[in-house]
Amino acid sequence: MADQTRPFDLSGKVAVVTGAARGIGRAAATALAAAGTNIAGIDIAGPVSKTLDYSPATEADLDETGRMVEALGRRWKAYRIDQRDLSALRDAAARIEQKFGWIDILFANAGIQAFKPILDMEDADWHDQIDVNLTGTANAIRAFGPAMVRRGGGRMILTSSTQGQHGTKSGAAYSASKWGVIGLMKSAAMDLGEHGITVNALIPGLIDTVLTRHEDRYAQAIDVAGGKPTGNERKDEQTALEGLAKKSPLGVPMIQPEDVAPMVVFLASDEARMASGATYSITAGDSANAQG
Repeated sequence: MADQTRPFDLSGKVAVVTGAARGIGRAAATALAAAGTNIAGIDIAGPVSKTLDYSPATEADLDETGRMVEALGRRWKAYRIDQRDLSALRDAAARIEQKFGWIDILFANAGIQAFKPILDMEDADWHDQIDVNLTGTANAIRAFGPAMVRRGGGRMILTSSTQGQHGTKSGAAYSASKWGVIGLMKSAAMDLGEHGITVNALIPGLIDTVLTRHEDRYAQAIDVAGGKPTGNERKDEQTALEGLAKKSPLGVPMIQPEDVAPMVVFLASDEARMASGATYSITAGDSANAQG
C-alpha cells in the first residue's frame, strides 16, 4: 500500500527518461527527482533527421538537465544514445543496473515531428518519424523491461500525443507514430502486467518546446484554421498562437512542459499501481475535440 501521508513519494526509485535533454523530458526528470528519484537521462543530443525544421538537442542541453537533477540532491547519469539502436539501449540498461542497482521507472518520451502533405513525402519524411517515435519507444520497452521484471515490478509511461488520437493535416507520419504508441502501450500492458509492471500513455497537448516553436508548425496551424501563412516566422507565430488560444477550452495556445510533468510523477507512483493500459491527457481541454 502507498503511504497516504506522503503521496507520490518516489524516494530511492530509479527512473530512465528518454528525450531528457529538454522539453517534457527535462521537466519530467526534474519533477521525478524532486519526488525522490535518481535519474538516468537518455538523449541522442545531436542531429536526428534532415526532415526537421528545428535545432536538435545538444550535449550541453543534456548536461543542464543533469545539473538540475543533481541540484535537487539526486543521482544522475547521462547516456547519449539514438533510441533507434536497440543494442545501444540494451547496453545502457546493463550499465544503469550496474550503477544504480535497479530500474523502477521508464519514461519513454523521446520523439520528433515534421510536417509534409502525404503525397509530397519522401521516404525519410515517413521512416524517420516512425522509426524514432514508434520503433524507438518499442525499443525502450524491450531494453529496460527485463530489469523491471528482475525488480519484481515497475512503471512505464510512454509519450503519445493528441495527434495520436485524431488525424493531422500534413502530419500523417507523426499521427501514425503516436497512434501506434497507444496501441503499443495497450499491448505492453497486457504482456507485462503479470510481472507487476504497469504501462500507460501520456497524452500531451501542444507543448511549448523547440518541437513546436518553428515556422512549419505555425504554418500548419494557420492552414488548418483556414488562413494563409506568410512565411514571416514572427508574424505567423502570433497568428498561430491567437488561433490556437481561441480553439483551446482554457484559452491556452501552448502548455508548459512543467504542467505535464506532475502526471508523469503520478503514473510513476505507488498511488497509480492500479492504473495500466490507459491514456492520461494534459491538453488544456483540447481532449474535448478527440473521440473517446
